[in-house]
Amino acid sequence: MPRSAKKESNRDNLLNQGVSMLMRQGYHGTGLQEILDAVHIPKGSFYNYFESKEDFGAKVIQHYVDPFIIQLTTHLQQSGTDALGAIQRYFDELVAELEKNDFKGGCLLGNLMGEIGDTSPLCQQSLQMAVNRYRDLLQSGLAKAQQQGTVRTDKPAAGMADLLVNTWQGALLRAKIEKSSGPVRQCCQDLLGDFFRPHQAP
Repeated sequence: MPRSAKKESNRDNLLNQGVSMLMRQGYHGTGLQEILDAVHIPKGSFYNYFESKEDFGAKVIQHYVDPFIIQLTTHLQQSGTDALGAIQRYFDELVAELEKNDFKGGCLLGNLMGEIGDTSPLCQQSLQMAVNRYRDLLQSGLAKAQQQGTVRTDKPAAGMADLLVNTWQGALLRAKIEKSSGPVRQCCQDLLGDFFRPHQAP
């Protein structure tokens, strides 16, 4: 394997292991040596890829959110004339994955917001960037649905996207402690299935 390709592979392995361990153990409960041992990379080599544990955590956050961005983007690109349906299908997949994993882990973004969101400036910035990337994509989908007539137009798409992200994060935390998909299903049903819909004239 060429040296540059091996370096990229090692970096991806570290990030994948970082996502897995930070989900299970949290940021403070995960040591660098533990991650390095799991991917068989010597400690000195870590700094070829990341400047510090904090820098590593910030990169893990973006690495974690990337697949969700791709998944939602794919749904929206394939939505045709039903952007709202695409968003619903995306969240249905997330709920099914939560149920399959018995609600373990929850969302790394939400977990880290609670653990280090106000103590690590670098990770805080990365969390904000990840949430904004996610929110902006939902906003574009909801704006498209507004144009298609399936989402109300008396409220801005940006505000509805923020509400969806905020409600979903809270519902994920409740789903995690209750071991139930009830909170996340209620979030989707009440917002995507009701509140975001155009109001019918009485």
